Amino acid sequence: MHYLRIRLIAICSFLLQTVLAQQSMAIKMANSFMHWYPDSIPVKADRPAAWDYEQGLMLKAIEKVWRTTADPTYFNYIKHDIDRYVSKAGTIRTYKAEDYNLDNISTGRSLLMLSQQSLQDREKYKLAADGLWQQLENQPKTQAGGYWHKKRYPNQIWLDGLFMAEPFSAEYSLLFNHPEHWDIILRQFDQVEAHMVDKTTGLIYHGYDESRDQAWANKTTGLSPHFWSRAIGWYAMALVEALDYIPSDHPGRPKLITYLKRLAPVLLKYQDPASGVWFQMIALGGKQGNYLEASASSMFTYVLLKGIRKGYLDPQYLPQAKIAYTGLLKQFVSVEADGTLSLDKTVSVGGLGGSPYRDGSYEYYLSEPIRKNDLKGVGPFIFAALEMDLLNERMVGEKKKIGLDNYFNHEFRTSQNGGQEPFHYTWTDQLHSGFYWFGKIFEDKGASLHQIVQAPSKSNLKEMDVYIIADPDDARETDHPNYIMPADVKVIKKWVKKGGTLLLMTNDSAHCELVHANDLAKAFGIQFTFESKNMVPGKEYEYGMIHIEQGNPVFPHTKTVYIKELVTLALAEPAKPVMTKEGDVLAAVSHYGKGKVFVVGDPWLYNEYVDGRMIPIQYQNYQAAKDLVDWLVKSK
Repeated sequence: MHYLRIRLIAICSFLLQTVLAQQSMAIKMANSFMHWYPDSIPVKADRPAAWDYEQGLMLKAIEKVWRTTADPTYFNYIKHDIDRYVSKAGTIRTYKAEDYNLDNISTGRSLLMLSQQSLQDREKYKLAADGLWQQLENQPKTQAGGYWHKKRYPNQIWLDGLFMAEPFSAEYSLLFNHPEHWDIILRQFDQVEAHMVDKTTGLIYHGYDESRDQAWANKTTGLSPHFWSRAIGWYAMALVEALDYIPSDHPGRPKLITYLKRLAPVLLKYQDPASGVWFQMIALGGKQGNYLEASASSMFTYVLLKGIRKGYLDPQYLPQAKIAYTGLLKQFVSVEADGTLSLDKTVSVGGLGGSPYRDGSYEYYLSEPIRKNDLKGVGPFIFAALEMDLLNERMVGEKKKIGLDNYFNHEFRTSQNGGQEPFHYTWTDQLHSGFYWFGKIFEDKGASLHQIVQAPSKSNLKEMDVYIIADPDDARETDHPNYIMPADVKVIKKWVKKGGTLLLMTNDSAHCELVHANDLAKAFGIQFTFESKNMVPGKEYEYGMIHIEQGNPVFPHTKTVYIKELVTLALAEPAKPVMTKEGDVLAAVSHYGKGKVFVVGDPWLYNEYVDGRMIPIQYQNYQAAKDLVDWLVKSK
């Protein structure tokens, strides 16, 4: 009877975990969080909400959910919360620059995101981010150049500070052209690796006091006494987050990847085999009083999964990363009566020094309260759950190279720095005019993004699996347009025949050079008619509605999309229609040799019509973009 009861519990547990795993736990946890805090994010008990790193952590988690759903609810939540703090002049309520507190930098990542959106008041977010940047420029440093964690913690480096400052610093440097700052960012990680890594275990101590003045600091090494799991988690997350922005050709980038590769097997060595997760004190799993802790376990799981997805870590770690995620669900996640999720067993805080004094002892770390739904656990759990959602998707386009033309489409605008920058259907343009979202879908599928700035040639198309041409310029858009010439058609045609995939997206005749684009399309049995369809007055979106029939070979998961003012197509063999309306062909495919071609008379999948902020949610443009990416990266 006892055996049967245990067996029944095991089966029920397995079924529960199966149901949970089949749903997006990231979305469910994000929705639960917004249910708890619909208006503001209080992070300290009995105190009003204030500018805080936990707020920043959660807003980044919510942004990640927005980026993978295109549901404007998440974007609106972020903007509403940030607008509670940021004035029109860019000042930040409750923020005190003079504290030189690295914790205050973290929320700046939401400022950067908002500063890159098509918003009337986006400049205020840039001004607020500038203020945080100025703090970093003046942040007190150790003699070796490591940031003090706070002004009131002189000469001290804490692992926490790497996550608080460096992802913001790296993104700001990339967006606003501060290449001189890359070495400063790298120096922060170098200081950790040089001073804080234990040579025996490979684990990293929580704090380092260069002066050796603190009571918690070893008088010889300056190190705190113990390895605290969440501190290591902050550091590991800082690595994978900062790497998103450090240029691929920067000589210091491989070093950061080496640091991550060094750390990953160390984390797995201390993964609890029974539960799949990690203890509060990572190296002392069997010691009395130690416990399995949610925030660090979520952080480690996230870092392993993302590191594998991005190619930094060996895929051999994937089974243990999956075990870790299953452990998160089993050990920490529960479903409440109202259907929301909860995350249990997050330690509330961990610090060194201060008042009352924290001595860094084992007893100290175990004395801090354990909380349910603490944001330092909830945020990293969402990070990790999103990576699990991407696991299957990344296999679709793994190692595929996507080349985006910046030769036929070559427009410029004045940047926020006052210089000139390319825009209109570029990977990096996050305003409504860019392909940032489209590119992110490719990356989520495992592909890499490339920009082709010269005319197509055998050499620059040789390594590309997909070549995208969007909205070729005419003389109205640039002084010296590059037209698609017969030699270009010849090169592209040969490349497709050998197995390449071409995506040709033009525009209506009033906004695009169609004559020469037609020469390319004709090679595959497709012609632009110069007749426009779906003219939309104002915001009467229904005029741009297009229904997708069930069983569509390109858009199997899409029912309704929105496209306005696109040119229609005329087809000849071997081209086939894949999108029609009222007898007109709006999009077509053609298989040629070993390759294939998709043609549509509008750039269509630029940010404005994919990110969910502009068009009603009934239009599935984001899903259509995912479907199209699947079709493009899959072999014929």
